[in-house]
Amino acid sequence: MRIINSERLIMRPWELDDADFLFDLESRWDTVRFLGPHAKKMTTRCEAVESIIRRRAIDDPIHGIWAVTTRETGHLLGNVLLKHIPLSASATSEPPVEIGWHLHPDAQGAGYATEAASAVMTDAATSGLQTVIAVTDPLNVASQRVCERLGMRLLGVTETYYDERNLLFEKDLSKAR
Repeated sequence: MRIINSERLIMRPWELDDADFLFDLESRWDTVRFLGPHAKKMTTRCEAVESIIRRRAIDDPIHGIWAVTTRETGHLLGNVLLKHIPLSASATSEPPVEIGWHLHPDAQGAGYATEAASAVMTDAATSGLQTVIAVTDPLNVASQRVCERLGMRLLGVTETYYDERNLLFEKDLSKAR
């Protein structure tokens, strides 16, 4: 899996040595509550190891799930993903590509999610990705603000993804190249 750099951050593949951080991140309800209807807190470090193995399996020229770290210290901050979004059971279209993020509470509010997502979208645009979407829980105002800072357009409410009601955002990446 490729490494993506930005001014302050490095988005890199998850490593098994990151399991303690991932467990800490995803054992907190406040960091997983908006990750969809099937989101649940991790209860063991073993779940974090298994999740890292699954994250590393998504490896192609565009898609991936990256650990977000600081460029200066390598300190882990959270997660950014770019992958096909799960469609709701009633959906019949081809799944688009979703950008998503979640950060440790200690890393929130510093612009890291916006910077990481922007770098990943720019990288994907150079590989030919045309459009990306984001869905947010209607109560997840922080992620909606990130979408706005990324220049994503609010398309309204949708039930097409994750079998739940979300706000749908979209960005045309063809202009980013």
